[in-house]
Amino acid sequence: MEAILSLRNVTKLYPGVVALDDFSIDFLPGEVHALLGENGAGKSTLIKTISGAIAPESGEIIFKGKSYSKLTPIISRNEGIEVIYQEFNLVDTLSAAENICFGERHGKFVDFKAMEEKAAEIFDRFKIDINPKTPVEELSTAHKQIVEIAKAISKKCDLLIMDEPSAPLTVNEVGAMFDIVRTLREQGVTIIYISHRMDEIFTIADRVTVMRDGAFVKTLEVAETDRNELISLMVGRELSGTYPQPKKQFDEELFRVEGVCGNGDKDISFTLKKGEILGMAGLVGAGRTELARLLYGADKMEKGKVYIENKEVSVSSTGEAIRQGIGLIPEDRKLQGCFLEQSIDWNISFNSIRQISKAGFVQEGEAKSISEKYKDVLRIKTPSLKQLVKNLSGGNQQKVVIAKTLATQSKVIIFDEPTRGIDVGAKQEIYELMCTLADQGIGIIMISSDMEELLGMSQRILVMAEGRISGEVSRAEFNQETILKYASNC
Repeated sequence: MEAILSLRNVTKLYPGVVALDDFSIDFLPGEVHALLGENGAGKSTLIKTISGAIAPESGEIIFKGKSYSKLTPIISRNEGIEVIYQEFNLVDTLSAAENICFGERHGKFVDFKAMEEKAAEIFDRFKIDINPKTPVEELSTAHKQIVEIAKAISKKCDLLIMDEPSAPLTVNEVGAMFDIVRTLREQGVTIIYISHRMDEIFTIADRVTVMRDGAFVKTLEVAETDRNELISLMVGRELSGTYPQPKKQFDEELFRVEGVCGNGDKDISFTLKKGEILGMAGLVGAGRTELARLLYGADKMEKGKVYIENKEVSVSSTGEAIRQGIGLIPEDRKLQGCFLEQSIDWNISFNSIRQISKAGFVQEGEAKSISEKYKDVLRIKTPSLKQLVKNLSGGNQQKVVIAKTLATQSKVIIFDEPTRGIDVGAKQEIYELMCTLADQGIGIIMISSDMEELLGMSQRILVMAEGRISGEVSRAEFNQETILKYASNC
């Protein structure tokens, strides 16, 4: 079968980095072709090359029989290539329908009714209840992702690139998305599917290509490979174990929350021991992130008390929470976790400015020492600490956010979706880091929508539903059905 898209010996260079190294690949008509690789493997660069966002230094791109030395966004879209990026590309002030139909022209006047009917039909196919008139800024993260997918499939496309499309979706929403993918495949659309979730690859993909350090490693039929082979090809090394556990156990209470209300949450109470990894489960909208923001001082607490080492503390602001020893790795790293236009070292030392300043001046040597330390601890891939964070891969951006929090010497760290959009190798590093922190007596609250991750890493799991804690499950009682029952408030 002749390929719909081929790349031949494509090379793309950035300062100090070979992002694509003499890369060649074929994509066949009507297949779901998965791309796997650690963060920094070159997947994002490959997407941008295909979509015309960047131009390679050399090589050939062949699409539907036409040869190009480079594509442009206009050529790419006109030829039938659409991309759903990992980060949202929506206009918040416009409605869902306006975003889906953005850029389309139908005469001199805007036909809002037609746009809303078109959006409604796509939402019905997703079995998702979204009002097409709702401004995007009022939608949840999951519903924004649905709008992104709807926007892409509303266009006539022959090749659809999906970059981590399931990251913010619930199980039901992922199932609905897979139905759309299967329908598009039956219609002859080629789909390039990028995901770090192995189960998705084996559920939806026909073939899978592994990338490493900007180079092609291998293409395999999904039916003829397994998880272990793919992981080995991705990381080029054996992993010690999927879910490590802390080596030490502590009995002392470290953190206590009593009757906390605010931000939609009601009467939240729980305790956290030193060195404990406490999982927090719940469906989208259950109130987990809202609770994290209350405890970190990002949103106002209406009432309730917070104790650290049996001493009541104030978390009236983020600065106060940091000073009390509470750290947060937020769900949205780009908007809330780091400063994209600043350097890596600037970001890592940002929350520690008070500790490394004297007489109002930052001690440059100490700031550099902290940044170097956490760059090495977290294995941040970068040619220089002066590299702007926006130029890093998603996984390395996440590591910068974690480094910034670790640098404050927090006693309690809240990880909100810590491995979303991160490859299996980086996940393993973060899991091992969490265990190392727990062995040092640091308490960890881990909010995750990945059930396997929750069951694998937690010593105990709290389940939230509708802004309340609906259940608590000890490790000896871990059971996916029980957690989902609590999460559904049944």
